[in-house]
Amino acid sequence: MTKTRDNPSTGVTAERSDAARNRVRLLAAARLVAEQGAEHVTMREVAEEAGVGKGTFFRRFGDRDGLLLALLGEAEAEFQEAYASGPAPLGPGAPAVDRLAAFGCALLGRITTDADLGAALGRQVPYARRAGPGSGLAFHQHVSTLLRDMGLDGDHEILAHAPLAFTSFGAADYLHEQRRVPTTHLRATWVDLVRRLTQPEGT
Repeated sequence: MTKTRDNPSTGVTAERSDAARNRVRLLAAARLVAEQGAEHVTMREVAEEAGVGKGTFFRRFGDRDGLLLALLGEAEAEFQEAYASGPAPLGPGAPAVDRLAAFGCALLGRITTDADLGAALGRQVPYARRAGPGSGLAFHQHVSTLLRDMGLDGDHEILAHAPLAFTSFGAADYLHEQRRVPTTHLRATWVDLVRRLTQPEGT
């Protein structure tokens, strides 16, 4: 019987296949949580959807929030790749101001779309945990870097919280669902805000 791990190239292929299969299972579990709500799904059901034991889940993720963060990370992986290395203006190659405008527009589009898996999961994770290591921190660091690249003076780490507040679930959901502000108007307002950040004082 041939062992697939004896051949280095075959082993790499097998590992990639395993990783891809695990990601598909985690995304399936993420959709289950997003559709039914974390409070309505047991960890056993989520573990079964992901194809692992409940004990394995808790050893790996620690608690329910840890699991949600992991599922959120899987759901956000494609978007993170898009703004980190995808085509401009969302990705590298465009001026920082254009990249920031594109980033916020993309976020607002996702938040105001019911079918977006990352947004649906993000709403179920407490802000303090969501803002820590993971996609929330990555978003903040990305905006902070763009503000610095735009030439703004000040503490970019703190300043990044200001524009991101406009793309928070609380603000965007209130404006879009209760005030009935169209996504196009939210995006246009975001772009206007970003442009104003680069305007000289007194103009």
